[in-house]
Amino acid sequence: MKVVLDTNVLMSGIFFGGPPGRILQAWRSRKLQLAVSVDVLEEYLNVADRLAARYTNVDYQGILGLIVEHAELIQASGLKESVCEDPDDDKFLACAIAANAEIVVSGDKALLKASGYHGIQVRTPREFMLEYLD
Repeated sequence: MKVVLDTNVLMSGIFFGGPPGRILQAWRSRKLQLAVSVDVLEEYLNVADRLAARYTNVDYQGILGLIVEHAELIQASGLKESVCEDPDDDKFLACAIAANAEIVVSGDKALLKASGYHGIQVRTPREFMLEYLD
């Protein structure tokens, strides 16, 4: 199964654990495939750098390096029109469409409201974990 992770899910998994951490473990165990676009990857790196300044004991570079090496890098075009209340979230849907991914995992309310766009389901980390990992 191919999925796109919203930045909040990836950062929560790296820095805090919980259901987002379980999703990353499932990816490392090859139970799912991650898809990223250049825009998504840039946001991951920028947010990780900011969080690392506050949480200096977390080694985030290892997991980001694995993502760069092993996630499917997608050439995603922007959406023709904004779908999310926050247009910055559209990049996750665009990535999912270009990757033929079925699911975007996010805790972002604006992105969750866009669930169903082009058949892409947006699930919270807990929903994804319960539906696909347990």
